[in-house]
Amino acid sequence: MEKEAKIRKVYFYNSKKQKLAGVLEESNKSKDIIIMPHGFTGDKDVFTTISKNILQSGFNVLRFDFSGCGESEDTSLTIDKQIDDLKSAIKFVKNQGFENIVLIGYSLGGLISIKVYDKQIKTIILLAPLTDSRKDYRKKYSKEQLEELNSKGYITKISKGAIRKKVIIDKKMIEFIERGINQRELLSNVKCTVLIIHGDKDDRVPLEFSKKAIKYLPQNSRLEILKGADHKNIFLSENYINSTSKLCIDWFKKYLK
Repeated sequence: MEKEAKIRKVYFYNSKKQKLAGVLEESNKSKDIIIMPHGFTGDKDVFTTISKNILQSGFNVLRFDFSGCGESEDTSLTIDKQIDDLKSAIKFVKNQGFENIVLIGYSLGGLISIKVYDKQIKTIILLAPLTDSRKDYRKKYSKEQLEELNSKGYITKISKGAIRKKVIIDKKMIEFIERGINQRELLSNVKCTVLIIHGDKDDRVPLEFSKKAIKYLPQNSRLEILKGADHKNIFLSENYINSTSKLCIDWFKKYLK
């Protein structure tokens, strides 16, 4: 399967005409496609291993960078911009001939996946998703960063070893995470089945969010709790990547018939 796969860098544009960078991995000629929105200030490379496993199982994948992240065009990060970016990614794959769309959203990317749901989405997988407000969110930032937020309206995050060294987080993003998420309202709009995978040692997005979230999702949706997994190693660690990959692939086989 791996020898037959076609993997290529792709570029497309959001509604603001900003260039977004992605990797399109085609395993077969089906019209199924799995789109992977990454987490807060992250990039498409976070999905490299899990997308390889999914590809080898016979599914097509698009992983991409939100604007202001990874290799995509510069901008500050807001929820509305990322919603627009993901809608643009969906439009791009449809223009490529794909019809049956699945989303795998990680962390904040899970929230964005839920936000863009419509009837063309066959099913959604959420990895450690943010589905409720984090009222204590500013506590994660330093005094200097909060002073920058107050004086300039954004926080500059410097990342070592990442594709993009500097990410600009708009004040609107911080405010939304703190008090802009109504879990019941957010999730009750989703009509497809949803699989949530969450670690019980997650110190960034509480497992309790997902335990509550499953109550608002359609029948046959499921919460899988990975014992010992934290926010990152849920699919980045050798201890969990195979389990998480299998859960995702089995879910696809059930809902992409």
